[in-house]
Amino acid sequence: MRFSLRPQDDAFYQFFTRAGQNLVRGMEILSELAVPGTDTQSVSERLVEVEHDNDQLTHDLYNKINSTFVTPLDREDMYALGSQLDDVLDHIEAAGNLVYLYGLSELPAPPREMIDLFDVLNAQARLTADAMPRLKGMKDLKDYWVEVNRLENDGDRAYRMLLVRLFSGEYDALTVLKMKEVADELEAACDAFEHVANTIETIAVKES
Repeated sequence: MRFSLRPQDDAFYQFFTRAGQNLVRGMEILSELAVPGTDTQSVSERLVEVEHDNDQLTHDLYNKINSTFVTPLDREDMYALGSQLDDVLDHIEAAGNLVYLYGLSELPAPPREMIDLFDVLNAQARLTADAMPRLKGMKDLKDYWVEVNRLENDGDRAYRMLLVRLFSGEYDALTVLKMKEVADELEAACDAFEHVANTIETIAVKES
C-alpha cells in the first residue's frame, strides 16, 4: 500500500470540481447560439455571470493555497490547474460576448463548422467535469486526458474547415472578420482544455 504524507483536504478538490461544473454550464449556455433566433444578449449576460463566479472560485482557491502550510498536491500544479480552468471559461465567455457585441445574431444560422466546434467543446467540458472529482484518488484519469487530446485534434480540424467556409465568399468581408474572432476564441478554448488535461497528466505522474 502506498502512503502519503500530504493531507487529503477535500476543500481543494471541491474547488476543482466546481470549476469543472462551471465549464459544463458555460458550454450549455454558449451552445444555445446554435439555435437560430437565440437571444444573444441573454447568452452573453449569463456567460458573464458564470465567468465571474469562476473568477471568485479561482480567487478563493489561491487564498486557500496561500493559507495552507502543506497542500495535498504541489502548489505550482494547483495554481496552474486553477488558472487553466479559468482560462477555458474566459475563452467561452469571450466567444459568446463577441457574438452579441458584433450583432452576429442577424445571420440566419451559425455555420455548421462552428456548431462542430461547439460539439467538441461540450464533449471536452463534460470529460473535464467528470475527471475533477477523481483527482483525489488519482484513479481512471488516463482515458480522460487521452480523449481530451483527441478531441482537441477534432477541434483543430473543425476550426480549419470553418476558416475555409468563412473565406469561401459566402459572407461579406466585415462578417468574416467578426466571425473569425469568435472562431479564434472557440479554438483557443479547445487548446485550453488540452492544457488542463496535460496538467492533470503531469500531476498524476508525480503522484503515482
